[in-house]
Amino acid sequence: MNRIITKKELAPKIKLMEFENHNIALRAKPGQFVVIQMGEKGERFPITISGTDSDRGTVKLVFNEVGKSSKTLGALSEGDEIDNVAGPLGNPTEIEKFGTVLCFGGGVMIGPMVYEAAAFKEAGNRVIAVIGARNKELLILKAEMKALSDDLHISTDDGSEGYLGLDFLKEIFEREKVERVIAMSVATATLRTLSELTKTYGIKTIVSLTPIMLDATGMCGVCRVSVGGETKFTCVDGPEFDGHLVDWDLLESRKRAYSHEERISALSDEYIGKDFTSLCARGKK
Repeated sequence: MNRIITKKELAPKIKLMEFENHNIALRAKPGQFVVIQMGEKGERFPITISGTDSDRGTVKLVFNEVGKSSKTLGALSEGDEIDNVAGPLGNPTEIEKFGTVLCFGGGVMIGPMVYEAAAFKEAGNRVIAVIGARNKELLILKAEMKALSDDLHISTDDGSEGYLGLDFLKEIFEREKVERVIAMSVATATLRTLSELTKTYGIKTIVSLTPIMLDATGMCGVCRVSVGGETKFTCVDGPEFDGHLVDWDLLESRKRAYSHEERISALSDEYIGKDFTSLCARGKK
């Protein structure tokens, strides 16, 4: 169970893993996620599913090595087993024939967006794909997105490939009749900017949120967000919500709640046997 059959590095610190789990592979749909635990005392952390193969019984994940747990996962090799995987969790994306759908994937979330874009295409939609990253070295799965979309656009924060920033989207919305936008990015600011832009054009926009999450069953309330003035739990009510109704300020503040502790955890291996005061001081920087 959970044996890794494929491992690739798509970009610096961005890994693709495909592992065996027939139960998840048979039930998972685009938009859902799994929760992984590395070791008996490891933290539980979510990763959005980037694809499945029901015939082979495999599940594909694309993730970024940013914290201690994701780095531990990334250190595994083909043939190793992932200790604990729960899923599929969350609600799947609403896939139907809308007409023209713009699929936006930012950074590591291009992985699961490939999964969603393929489903929208199969449902008979015209798919405009937009992928973005901080720079060209971090752009992933360009060929896969190009193969399944009718029109592909690339954007980078520094302009090293494709468009600089997201202002070019205005041109798309002014010349295209886009019925729906679906967006995935771990960068809250990116999702917020996109949602504010589409609101001016009256385009329904669905965003996949990535708040801090713990049990992923709706019991702990850690992943709560405010949508349309109502409290929602991302794990059971989402993870996808109407981007025009999300309280972005609250989401951003809650995502930063444990940034200091996360920094210390990431540095802890480096400081084994050293003075803890030094570790805490560096973690605050």
